Amino acid sequence: MTVRRIDERFAALARENRAAFVAYVMAGDPDAETSLAILHGLVGAGADLLEVGFPFSDPMAEGPPIQRATRRALDSGMTLLGVFDLVRRFRERDADTPLILMGYTNPLASMGLKTFATQAGRSGVDGVIVVDCPPEEAAPLADELDLERVALIRLATPTTDDARLAVVAARTSGFVYYVSVAGVTGAGTGQAAAVAPAVARVRQACGLPVAVGFGIRHGAQAAEIARIADAVVVGSALVEAIAQALAQNRDPVSKVVETATTLAKSVRSARVDPRRMRGG
Repeated sequence: MTVRRIDERFAALARENRAAFVAYVMAGDPDAETSLAILHGLVGAGADLLEVGFPFSDPMAEGPPIQRATRRALDSGMTLLGVFDLVRRFRERDADTPLILMGYTNPLASMGLKTFATQAGRSGVDGVIVVDCPPEEAAPLADELDLERVALIRLATPTTDDARLAVVAARTSGFVYYVSVAGVTGAGTGQAAAVAPAVARVRQACGLPVAVGFGIRHGAQAAEIARIADAVVVGSALVEAIAQALAQNRDPVSKVVETATTLAKSVRSARVDPRRMRGG
């Protein structure tokens, strides 16, 4: 399946005229077993795609919530091989939900690009986002992922001009992740009115669905972005829910599911005509 699973999910959502809700969590946060339960819980709560972070000791693009999630995952013993095992176990019960890995170059280089790509394909990963791998240096990784039919998903930002977009579009598949602000995760999100032209420009340049993320925390924000983008990515709000549950000695799975359910409903209803809802 691999990249085809992503394509089919976005095609199905386009027919329904709604954006995807993409839920991000860190693999192994707070431990492998709970992490697996969270992934299944997110799908049950309405997540259309999953983004799973693989922990790295220097997550430079992340704000404090995801940095802390990374530390919890590393402290629990999560490794890149452990992430692939987590994905395999997830696939035992869920063969349909697209799952994207997101992280940094160092763990891939340590494992070896070929081994990484092979493990990704065999475990059931559909796509990979490598935050600090520029397109000019991505060909070796793209070659290995292509062999496994795993999508290489690239980032575009508010500072990505037209010339740079052409570089970003080359060998990108699945979707493009548009970072709505120049900053770290959780730092806030751009206003929908400002993001809309950028989403249209990226979509036209790349010919792929565009997912918007960074700083989307609440239902109202998610709904605004869902009206203009093909997907809405939420991460910090979900990993914060885990942290809050742990601090309160509560079940993190139920807390994350509660948060995700609210966000999923906002995304799913964003394009519904109010007149239809009233029966008009």
